[in-house]
Order: sequence, then structure tokens, then C-alpha cells
Amino acid sequence: MSAAGPARNGDRQAELLALASELQPELHRYCARLMGSVIDGEDVVQDTLVRALVALQDLEVQGVEEMPPLRPWLFRIAHNRALDLLRGRSVRKTEPIEAASHVADAASPDPVETLMRQEAVKTAVSRFAELPTMQRSVLILKDVLDEQLIEIAALLDLTVDAVKGHLARGRARLREINAQAGPVADARPASAAVARYVALFNQRDWDGLRALLADDVKLKQSSYPLRVGSADVGRFFTIYDTFDGLWLAPAWLEGREVIAVFENRADPKPSYLMWLEWRDGRISFIRDYRYVRYVAADAELVRAPDTKPEGGGAAH
Repeated sequence: MSAAGPARNGDRQAELLALASELQPELHRYCARLMGSVIDGEDVVQDTLVRALVALQDLEVQGVEEMPPLRPWLFRIAHNRALDLLRGRSVRKTEPIEAASHVADAASPDPVETLMRQEAVKTAVSRFAELPTMQRSVLILKDVLDEQLIEIAALLDLTVDAVKGHLARGRARLREINAQAGPVADARPASAAVARYVALFNQRDWDGLRALLADDVKLKQSSYPLRVGSADVGRFFTIYDTFDGLWLAPAWLEGREVIAVFENRADPKPSYLMWLEWRDGRISFIRDYRYVRYVAADAELVRAPDTKPEGGGAAH
């Protein structure tokens, strides 16, 4: 065999990785709303990239020369993975296809169509989880990502009329959900553990933070290799020591306690997030979203009120 085969395989992988990097924010907008969670949505995105690379390698082993169009292929992998996870949460009810209402699909939509899209874009990520799965998928693809009806039909294995029907019902249900939505939950105080972590970080007390790490602690940063063990993860703080101006604040997201990271303390929204898991008073897992900042873009974040951590000094 000539070297053309391995070279072509490498080109395919490079093309997939380049496109995946470009599509990650868009994939996340879809997966986050499908899952009803920006954190779960990012897990689906990362899993999608791994599965896509494995599938590409399988195609190469089989000697398949023609690659599927990469963009819809990635979306299909993400869609199927999200549905697998959703099926694991609960038994899905079938949704009958009714007569489709008229749905415009022109390059210049009418004002009503535009308003529906604006409402979908502004809707909180978590509210999409209240829609039946197929309505949710179609509505996100059309009104959030602005896909064409024929492309949505191909992705979801539906007819265009079925897509229109799901979209019309999904829009009507979303309006009901938004009309009935209550106020944003009140901020809760930070836990003592997170308040101490934040205070030590803001004081640049890296030794104090390393002392909080469990021996088998793990650190995950997007698609970077997993770091395992207190010695390796401890270098995480050495790297952060080179970044000036970072400021951490406790926050709540989707019922989960997280940490908001501000590159400028005066910014109204954080640049990205961190999330910690604890075991016996020590950190067992750190999830750092520095390299996938799009996760914070749609996050329904609530800052915790300022607190004085026990034994950690006041945060400045």
C-alpha cells in the first residue's frame, strides 16, 4: 500500500477535528436544550467528539472511501447520544403525528415567525426539558439554530410535514411554559467547603488549595487528557498562578453548586465555570470549563450571597 492511505486518513481526522472545534458552541446550544442542562449538554458534546473519532477510525478500517457530510453526521451522533441518555432517565411517551400547521420556511420569514424564533432563543435552557423529545429537537433545530425544514427532516428521519407538525405544537407548548414560568430561584448561601475554596483561590493560596485535594482527585478540562492524583492535579494551580486578574465567586446552576470565574471582576457575567465534587471533606473531582466557555453563555446562573468562609478569611 502507498502512503496515500494513512495520509488521507490523517486528513479526514484533521478535517473532523477542525470542524468539531468550530461546531462545538452550536452543538452545545442544541444538546444543552435537548438535555435541559448546560452541564449535561457539554457532557454530550464531548462524548459526541469521542464517538465521532472512533466511528471515523472504524470507517477507515473498513476501507470506506466516501465520508458522510461531517456537519449533519456530528449532529446525528449528538442527537442519538442525547436521546440514549434521556431514555435512561424515564420512559418516553410516543407523540402522535397530527395534521401539520402551516410553518414558513422562507429566507425572509414573516414577523410572527421571527417572534417565535426570538422567544425560543430567549427561553431558559431548562424549560425545553418540559417539551416532548421530538418537539424539543425540532424546535431547537429550527428556532434556535435556524436549520431548514428539509435538513431537520433528514436528521430526524421524519417527513417535512411531520417536522412542521412537531414544530407548530412545540411552539404552542413553549409559549404556555414561558407564560406559566415562575421567578428565578432565590440565591442560596455557598457551602462552607466551596466558600473556603473560593477564598483560598482569590488569596492565591495554592498550597492551601493543594491541601484540599484527595489523593485520587481527578481533573477534567474539556477534551484534554484526564489528570489523576493530587500531584498531577496540583499543577493545575501552578498554571493558574500565571493568570492575572482572575476572581472566583460561589454560584448555583441547575440546582448544583458551581464556581463562577471572572477574568474581570466588574463583568456582569462570568467568563467560565468550575464545578467541584467532594468526598470526606476533600476535593475528589474538578471540572474546569475554561476551554469551553460557551457553556457559561446559556447558563442560568445565580450568584451566592457573599459569605465569610470558616477559617479561610473574608473574600475580597
